[in-house]
Formats: sequence, structure tokens, C-alpha cells
Amino acid sequence: MGGVWLTLPVALLTLIPLGVVLALALTPQVEVWQHLWQYVLPRVLGNTAVLMGLVGVGVLVVGVPLAWLTALYDFPGRRLFSWALVLPLAFPAYVLAFVLMGLFEFAGPVQSSLRAVFGTSRWVPEIRGSLWGLTLALVLSFYPYVYLLARNAFMTQGRRALEAALALGHGPLHAFWRVALPMARPWIAAGVALALMEVLADFGAVVVFNYDTFTTALYKAWFDLHNLGAATQLAALLIMVVLVLIAAEQRSRSAQRYHAASGQSGRRVLQGRARWAATAFCGLVLALAFVIPIVQLTVWSLEVWRETLDARWWGFAWNTVKLGATTAAVATALSLWLAWVRRHHADVATSWTVRLAVVGYAFPGVVLAVGVFVPIAWLDNLLIAVLRPFGFEGVQILKGSLATMLLALAARFMAVAFHATDSAMQRITRNQEDACASLGLNTWETLGRLHLPLLRGGLLTAFLMVMVDVMKEMPITLMTRSFGWDTLAVRVFQLTSESMWEHAALPALAIVLVGLLPVALLVSQTEHGTGGTMPAPSDGAEHARRR
Repeated sequence: MGGVWLTLPVALLTLIPLGVVLALALTPQVEVWQHLWQYVLPRVLGNTAVLMGLVGVGVLVVGVPLAWLTALYDFPGRRLFSWALVLPLAFPAYVLAFVLMGLFEFAGPVQSSLRAVFGTSRWVPEIRGSLWGLTLALVLSFYPYVYLLARNAFMTQGRRALEAALALGHGPLHAFWRVALPMARPWIAAGVALALMEVLADFGAVVVFNYDTFTTALYKAWFDLHNLGAATQLAALLIMVVLVLIAAEQRSRSAQRYHAASGQSGRRVLQGRARWAATAFCGLVLALAFVIPIVQLTVWSLEVWRETLDARWWGFAWNTVKLGATTAAVATALSLWLAWVRRHHADVATSWTVRLAVVGYAFPGVVLAVGVFVPIAWLDNLLIAVLRPFGFEGVQILKGSLATMLLALAARFMAVAFHATDSAMQRITRNQEDACASLGLNTWETLGRLHLPLLRGGLLTAFLMVMVDVMKEMPITLMTRSFGWDTLAVRVFQLTSESMWEHAALPALAIVLVGLLPVALLVSQTEHGTGGTMPAPSDGAEHARRR
């Protein structure tokens, strides 16, 4: 039980914000709920359910066939597609959303080219405010979750099952439906659950398409209506939905233990039109999700970089790097502490406390922003009341400060740092620690002379991945920053809100290029057979892309 008291202070970073929101939900304001039920919730619940349903179907239709083809068949370009189809994780959903908006709007290059060639573009549906455009953006952003998990399932369950089905007279498609798909169902369900959690948490993409969901309703209640009570009630309801999704995802993962097979055989070589159809399908998805957007961002950036790349832009970049590096340092240090304590206290209570410390990654940033702001505002008012007799004339101390953002961001991304740090910690053997003890080193000396040198690579990975995620993060920074303190992500939000796609391209391109770092690490692990799956958020997962 000693480990509980050592890890509980870190867990409180996440538990306090979530506890505050849930506590406020248990004491509802009648007039607030009347307003929400009458004017907000019916539309928001319907919109969110429809969007989650469409995206859920979309990531299945895209991710599962891609995983099936690249895992079990050989066709032109398969080796490239097997890792390149993960690259869309580098694109935050809000960046891909405004790129698609800029491409397909009336004055965009797609419709302009159609009018130049055919004289009309009337068959292209309106994308502004469209559900189809938002669904396309989110499917292209989140299908890698299903792709990675399903591909891992198809590869690890063994190709002999497929060969046995073919030997019994089943065709390839029939073998897929009757054998491979049922065996991979837990992995696929977990991937879909992860994608749906991302849809539920998304803020930037739905704002670009002006589509109201839980997150936009919460933001409007706070900033437009200045009604913190309504915001907290919506945040509490959002927590309930996320908890249901986490439970579903965990239940799916619990079934992933029953199908692993050895004795892998070679991939089947597709023949004739099928091989080129597979190449065309993979190429189309990769082009829409990564190649075309990165080219369009580059073109826009080259058009406006002279007027965009001014002193203010460098200020936004510096704020982004400073916030990312500071949060990464805090999260990495705390994750090292959690991993080290759990190493020396193997009891169940300590394990659960550590899991609670990293559960914040599963919750939307807007929820953590609300949960952190409420106690910070209370503490701020208390400090102001104490200091006013001594001549203090300010209206805020902690609200809008870097410390507030750090608390929310550390709670959000602790899991990313912990996953990398704990994985490195597990590679240190007990024999090495026993050798240090035999040399007379105490616990702290062993930490400094054994653990830290061997953990250097894991700690660096944790630092870089948290820093990249923070640089891409938008909702927490947007909702907790002081006025005028902007990052690249916030600047993208401001420019896309005014439909200034070209001017938003340069900061967005910088975010995407930085986002390629964790994706490259993930691809490296996948190609070398050391991973490639996405751990559950509640288990400390990182997913190489953020919102």
C-alpha cells in the first residue's frame, strides 16, 4: 500500500478535474438543465450520434480491407502501402478538415478545374457545413486505428487459417467473411472504439464544418454564453459517454487473447485485375488522406509565406515550443516516478492508482479544460481575497497562466509519457537491480546509476512524443490560455474560423511535419515486429496524432 501514497499525488492531476466535473453533475442546476434539454441536447445528441455512426462505418469500410490486403496478399506497392497508410496519423483532424474544405469549396482547385474543363461543377455537392465533408475528413484521419489493429490481428492469427478455409473449397472473399473477420473481431472492435472516442473528442474539425456536437456545445456554453454551469453539465454528460466507450473498448481487448497462431506462410500473390485493383484502392486512400493534403498545404504555404512569416509567426512558434517542451518535461518526470514506484510496489492498489493517473488521455481536452478551470478559478478568488488587504489590485493570478495550461495538458498526455517510460523500465531486469544491491547501492543510488542511464532512450522518446502531441493540441490551449497568448494550433483555429485557408497553411504544415516524428517511431516499431498496435487509452496509449 505504500506505493499508493507515492503515486496518488500524481493521480490527483487527473482525478481532481474529472471529480470536479462529476461532482457538479451530481448537483445539477434546474434552470440550466431545462435550457439544455429544450435548446441544446436534442440537436447535439442527434448530431453526435449520427456523426459517430457514419465515421464508425467509414473507418470499418476503409481500415479493414486495407489491413486485409497488406497483411495477407502481395501486389504492386504493398511494401510501401503497409507503412505509408499510417502516415495520416500525422495530420490533426482539424488540419485535414480545412484542407478538404479549401479543396472542394466553390472557389477551390477541384471545382475551378472542373469548370475550366467541363464548364460546370454542379455535380460537386456543397461542402461548407456538410455532413459528408466532415465524415470524410474524420474517416481519413481515424481509419489508421482500425487499420493498425486489424492488420496486427490478420498477421498474428496466422495465415494457416485462411489456407485451411481455401483448402476446404471456400473462395478468398468467403474465407475472409467466414474465418478471418470473426477471428479478428475483437481487434477491429477496439479500433472502432478508439476512433469513436476521437470523434467524440474532436473540436477543430467540427468547428471548420460548423457542425454542432458535444464539444462545440460545451465551448459555446463557456465562451459565447459565459455559462460555466451549462459547460460543466455538458462536460459531465460527455464523461459518461466516454466511460461507456472505454468499457466497450476494454471488453473488446479482453477477447484478444484467444487467437494467436504460429507457422506463418508466405503471402498470396494477387493475379490479373485484382492486383491492380488492390494497388488502386490503397493508392486512392493514401492520396486523399496524406499526399494531396500535404501537397496542397505546401502550395498554399509557398503562396503566402512572405506575408505570413513575420515576427508574430515566430512568436506563435516560440509559444508552441515552450508549452510543448515544458509540458513534456513535467509529464516525463512524473511518468518516470510512476513507473519507478510501480516497479517497486507490485500491489494491486498501486497498479490501479497508476492506471487512474494516466486515464486522462481517454477524455476530451474540453472536459479537462473545464475540470481544471473550475478549481483554479476557486483558488484564484481565494488568493485574491487574501492578498487584497495587502494592496493587490489584480483580477486574476492563476487563471490564464502557463501553470493552468500545464496542469490540464499534463493530465491529458501523462499516458503518452508513461507508456514509453514504463516500456523502457520493463526491459531492465531484476538481476541488474540485484547486482546493484550486492554492490551496496541503495534504492536512490540504483535509480541514478542503473535506471536513468538505461532509461535514457525511453525518456527521450516520452519527451518527444508528449512535446509533439502538445504542439498539435488545440482545445485545452484555446480554452485555458490568456488572451493573446497563441500557439500554432490556436492560430490555425483563428484563421480557419475566417476561412483563410492559405494563411492557415504554414502553421498547419509545421504542425504536420512535427507530427510525422511519432508516426515514424510507430512505423519503425511495426516494421520491426515490435508493436504496431494501439494500446487502449486507459492503459496509457499514445496514438501519434491528436486533435
